[in-house]
Amino acid sequence: MNLERTGRYFYLRLVRLKGDPHSLAFGAAIGVFIGITPTIPLHTILIIGGTLLTRTSLIAGLIMSWVVCNPLTYLPQYYLSLKIGNLITPYELNWSQIKRILDILLSDVSFTIKLHSLATLGYESIAVMLVGGSILAIPFTIVCYYYLLWIFIKIRKKRIKKRILH
Repeated sequence: MNLERTGRYFYLRLVRLKGDPHSLAFGAAIGVFIGITPTIPLHTILIIGGTLLTRTSLIAGLIMSWVVCNPLTYLPQYYLSLKIGNLITPYELNWSQIKRILDILLSDVSFTIKLHSLATLGYESIAVMLVGGSILAIPFTIVCYYYLLWIFIKIRKKRIKKRILH
């Protein structure tokens, strides 16, 4: 797989979206936030819910979630979520527990089995991962929103200028 080509593909998919720059950037930011949080089996559902509630771009959210959560990024994200969550919460979780669950989540088992495996972690483990993942996701989400808002505003101005000239 050619990473440069794949990155260009997702970039072009994103910048070709039409709509309000704020809606596109906010939808993308929702995708980044959820993509970084350790909620792999629920990403799409959470992005649909988040973009519907905020009336922002579902497609931008899905694209950015795929960009930030892929086989190259999810292991470091989960590891950092674990470390941050262990520092912030009063609970302790180890990497071997996470690795066991991740293997199940990334396997070809049913959605029900995946949810059941998550439930075996217990409240404390889920709290560690969600708190750590949320704290990890916040700066990326903010940077994504403002950067993409700037890009979408530039694209909109360019499209309007092009329309006026024709």
